[in-house]
Amino acid sequence: MSTSITTSPSGRAFISDNMAGASPQIAQAVADAAAGQVLPYGNDPFTDNARRRLGEIFERNVDIFPVSTGSAANGLSLAALTPPWGSVLAHPDSHINHDECGAPEFFTNGAKLVDVPGPDSKIDPDALQQAVRRRAGDVHSVQPSAVSISQATESGSVYTLEEIRRLSAIAKDTGLRVHMDGARFANALDHLGATPAEMTWKAGIDVLSFGATKNGAMTADAIISFDPALATELAFRTKRAGQLASKMRFHTAQLVAYLTDDLWLRNARQANTMATRLGDGLKAIPGTGLLATPQANILFCRLPQHVTEGLLAEGYAFYHDRWEPGIVRFVTAFSHTPEDIDQLLGAVHRHTR
Repeated sequence: MSTSITTSPSGRAFISDNMAGASPQIAQAVADAAAGQVLPYGNDPFTDNARRRLGEIFERNVDIFPVSTGSAANGLSLAALTPPWGSVLAHPDSHINHDECGAPEFFTNGAKLVDVPGPDSKIDPDALQQAVRRRAGDVHSVQPSAVSISQATESGSVYTLEEIRRLSAIAKDTGLRVHMDGARFANALDHLGATPAEMTWKAGIDVLSFGATKNGAMTADAIISFDPALATELAFRTKRAGQLASKMRFHTAQLVAYLTDDLWLRNARQANTMATRLGDGLKAIPGTGLLATPQANILFCRLPQHVTEGLLAEGYAFYHDRWEPGIVRFVTAFSHTPEDIDQLLGAVHRHTR
């Protein structure tokens, strides 16, 4: 990873949507939850409200397990789906493969991550068809046990509903469960114009890592299970992993505010719109080149080295040269404004002259 600065003015911060602060509504909800006394460990009205609201959004009863990080959500979800002698089939670009320091292997007590390739950071169905059967039943090999898909992906692409249904069907035909890493779940939902139910359990997803931190929350993500049979194991695994918060109300108060008045969808739409605006602007600047049209809030492009250096000198923060020379990644957030994007485009244009 290559960045020459660690902080940046908010309008110039494009390293990650994790750089954005919290939505005011969520910050206020945490402050409000600090008043009074309620029972600990999720036996409180905030958690009850979050469970009810998520049930409404997903159009069915769900089991929820608030956690403090997406890595915990992914690791614990996969642990509930995969035995130690099992394997998790995932794209080589997936976050669980590249950016979680072995957490899935740790939480599963040694299960193996197996790469299943495909274009645009999405698993290819034909490759998955082979992977789900590879050495199945062979005691000398890890056994295919779960499929994990990222929605949106690490390159900013989004699986269509049909793609999710197809991958899920391939998995289910051989007895595998399906996990969705939804760190940017709302961004993908906005792009597709689908319902949460359509993009998850109706398409064959068993467990969802429901991300909120990148989209306006402070420290709140959640595991959402659509299979009641997994609830007990997930409850014990969450406690054993130190993720059962005693003052859970501060997690779930965030989730309630996040889901109220469609804040989560409005935030995602803002981030996605800013990525589209940036992509459209870059297309018009000679000397730059998009690797793909952004479908969520992540954009990859090629920039000449002198342009990258000029932007960094102006205080812009973004990843560059992490994948290959000349490749730059910009991530937009709910907090970015059209003015922020236009200023970035103006800076790129100046340095390309």
